[in-house]
Amino acid sequence: MSPDFLSDLPKLFTFYNILLWGEAALTTLLLSAVGCIIGMIVGFVLAIARQSRRRALIPARILSGLFVEIVRRVPFLITLMLFFFGAQVLGFDLAPLTIALIATSVISTAFVSEIIRGGLETLKPAQLEAAAVMNFTPLQTLRLVSIPQALPIVIPPIFGYFVLFIKDTALASQVGVLELTQAGKIMTTKGHSAFLVYAVVLALYFIVSYPLARLGGYLENRLVLSRHS
Repeated sequence: MSPDFLSDLPKLFTFYNILLWGEAALTTLLLSAVGCIIGMIVGFVLAIARQSRRRALIPARILSGLFVEIVRRVPFLITLMLFFFGAQVLGFDLAPLTIALIATSVISTAFVSEIIRGGLETLKPAQLEAAAVMNFTPLQTLRLVSIPQALPIVIPPIFGYFVLFIKDTALASQVGVLELTQAGKIMTTKGHSAFLVYAVVLALYFIVSYPLARLGGYLENRLVLSRHS
């Protein structure tokens, strides 16, 4: 390791640089957390709407299906830019972070909805027929039959997607959001070693994503144990 490389290390972690790293890490965490939470909640609702066979919900089934299929086939960056420039065209004075939060939530919702729908599709028709014979309401069937059996199936791919999703939030830097990738660009512009800067960015992404991966593994193990107990 060269002396120049070593001399740059303390300069990279001055007080103000640490504040910049901290703000960027918190922004990445915020984008990821909001996207994951809204994706889980709204994605679940859309998955249920797509699974419903009730005539009254046909419009909701069609619209939710179109939403999921379109969003999943558009690159993350294009969706982000559409929201960014669309807000300007429509006259909405939104901060770049707000636009990024909306865009990431929409993208997460579409992907999580498809994962949940796939999990619900694995249920055997005989189980749903048995619930109908027992006069279960649709809500009871969902709560007592569908969700308990679909959860162990959908948890691993959902958390796997969330870990990838954290890395995708780096594209928010393209609309001026100060997240980890943008912080790395700022640090290299200041003259710091690019290798050292992006090593720090890598470490911070790992710190943000690793607990989520561990949580996914913990929930998966708990659900497997509960099914066999």
